[in-house]
Amino acid sequence: MRLPNTAHESRPWRIREIAPDFTVEDVWALPVHGGAEDFPALLELMASGDPANAGSLATRVLWRVRWRLGSWFGWDDAAGKLPIPGTNETSLTGRLPDDLRNTAAGLEFGLFAPLYRTDVEFAAELSNQTVHGVMHLAWVDQGEGRYQGQMAVYVKPRGRLGKGYMALIKPFRHWVVYPALMRQIERAWHTRVPQ
Repeated sequence: MRLPNTAHESRPWRIREIAPDFTVEDVWALPVHGGAEDFPALLELMASGDPANAGSLATRVLWRVRWRLGSWFGWDDAAGKLPIPGTNETSLTGRLPDDLRNTAAGLEFGLFAPLYRTDVEFAAELSNQTVHGVMHLAWVDQGEGRYQGQMAVYVKPRGRLGKGYMALIKPFRHWVVYPALMRQIERAWHTRVPQ
């Protein structure tokens, strides 16, 4: 379920001190619940997922179109080497406080480069010719020992191309990609963590 940005911004997540110049683009309540000890299972599930090969035909087509366009226009050619828009930094790792440095070492997260991990937070970044983005996963305390996963997406578009790209894909993200991703996550979670 899509949440208002305030559902994420009202909490003291560490990502907010690391990426204050980024915009929260989307916030989603993930269809996963568990105890305090289940956050590593959520990270494992998210790291092993492949949204480009989701069960939804529409989602697979959209991902293939995106990869084809990226190939034609070189959107991903300098991935990870471009400066964050408006800065000279190529990564948010230089902004990490000492207590977060190397906390995500050894984690593989597909196209995303892990930044940090705590008991209830994980962040990873992605950089290409359209945006510099951050995926933030959180394990939100719901009370009475119950937690729910939450995903927030932070972005800094690269000029007019990035802003246009983000505006163009917004309806596809909200109506096709994320709903299919939520179904995929829910199925995988129930397989891994019986309710």
